[in-house]
Amino acid sequence: MADNTTNMTVVVTGASGRTGSRVARAARAAGMDVREASRATGFDWEDPTTWAETLRDADAAYLMHPADVGAPAATEGVGALAAEAVGLGVRRLVLLSGRGEEQALPTEAALRDSGADWTVVRAAWFSQNFSEGPLVAGLREGELVFPAGEVEEPFIDVRDIADVVVAALASGGRYVKRTLEITGPRLLSFRQAVAEVSAAAGRELTYTPVPARAYGEALAGFGVPPEEAAFLVEVFEGLLDGRNAHLTDGVREVLGRPPRDFADFAREAAAAGVWEV
Repeated sequence: MADNTTNMTVVVTGASGRTGSRVARAARAAGMDVREASRATGFDWEDPTTWAETLRDADAAYLMHPADVGAPAATEGVGALAAEAVGLGVRRLVLLSGRGEEQALPTEAALRDSGADWTVVRAAWFSQNFSEGPLVAGLREGELVFPAGEVEEPFIDVRDIADVVVAALASGGRYVKRTLEITGPRLLSFRQAVAEVSAAAGRELTYTPVPARAYGEALAGFGVPPEEAAFLVEVFEGLLDGRNAHLTDGVREVLGRPPRDFADFAREAAAAGVWEV
């Protein structure tokens, strides 16, 4: 870790979420002053009048839009917030993006076009998607129904994403104007991942693949707006076609160590009772 973190103030958007909470924790551990940006602290992605107060006098910001990074709302929001940040003197911006997600490219371009000293962190599918968020309910009931077929994915621990983000922020100019593609250490199919969760949890869990469009219809049936469900179907059909079934050395390049393994994540989450009924 570079030594220029003392008195560095970092705005962390989504600070109560899966990645933002870990980024905030890792930034504090590195000696940074963290300014959490969420509705609880008066910041709202949908209300630009709340941005300046959060950004003013900060040195850097971590950007994680609450919509999928490939959604038009994310492109518009990231572009506008990045421009305001630069205007306020906050030039160092790190954006979380999706590895292999073509829909995210306009959002990445909006960040680059803002004039910021930008870094894009393109992350693989989160290991913690199995322990936090909408997939957990199905696993607790004993079955994960998901449109991933038998494709392999290099699941990454969110703590590694946070460590990479903080290292990029602390590194001076080393990662400015760079896209960092980060993955876990091995490839697993979703079926294999569920099997590892099952072994760690000590109970039988199954994986049932379904077509993306059938999954979208199920989402709509659960009350997801039709346009959002259609967008997610488009994303899943792309991301889960095998394009990401290879590893990168991104974590080791930035952190000088290998990424955390999915099995370790599963054991820790099971010990915390995540998948207990």
